[in-house]
Amino acid sequence: MTDSQTDQPKSVEAPSYKRVLIKISGEALMGTQQFGLHPPTVAGIAEQVVALHDLGLEICLVIGGGNIFRGLQGSAQGMERTTADYMGMLATVMNALGMQSAIESRGVDTRVISAIPMDQVCEPYIRRRAVRHLEKGRVCIFAAGTGNPYFTTDTAATLRASEMSCEALFKGTQVDGVYDSDPKTNPDAKRYDQVSYDVVLRDNLKVMDAAAIALARDNRLPIIVFSLGEPGGLPAILRGEGRFTLVEPS
Repeated sequence: MTDSQTDQPKSVEAPSYKRVLIKISGEALMGTQQFGLHPPTVAGIAEQVVALHDLGLEICLVIGGGNIFRGLQGSAQGMERTTADYMGMLATVMNALGMQSAIESRGVDTRVISAIPMDQVCEPYIRRRAVRHLEKGRVCIFAAGTGNPYFTTDTAATLRASEMSCEALFKGTQVDGVYDSDPKTNPDAKRYDQVSYDVVLRDNLKVMDAAAIALARDNRLPIIVFSLGEPGGLPAILRGEGRFTLVEPS
């Protein structure tokens, strides 16, 4: 399959997906703020998740922590890397709890499942229990990354999607797909309608970190990159409408 650079949307058939994982950056929860959670923005994302749930999909979520604390930034400022990464993992738990509240206020049962045990606020990660939650129609929000420093939430999302036997990973970003450079600073940036894992790694396209892409490639997990501000949201993307990029095998 060749890589194309076109404005025409790639068709994604909704019936082919029963279980998906949605990766959302922590920064996406800030809205117009410079830090923290913006409740209307969180509510808007929760509504999209509930809309997918109402279509009959089994849904996993992984949310980053960059709106509160980013481990790499802490490390760059002199903090010991492992400590900084653990602080970033705790930030993802805070975001997961906020999203859980927003989703459950709309009538959908949700479980926050943490890779770092903290039984008073969420469940520990046990794969078979998480699968059972999905089978019962509950949304599972996986928090605290992989539970290990030096791994991003992108890698955690790919890992959990593979463990949960998800059929696709949806990555919500601030742009409507994958470009060969930052479209916010380069008006001539070329957009990919679809692209292979190998090209993403070879050309260092800013989709996810290399470990996440390699893991997705090894498990043949398709990645759909879309804008969280896309009209119609996630339900439209699942109908093959709107703009997005499909990352898949060559």
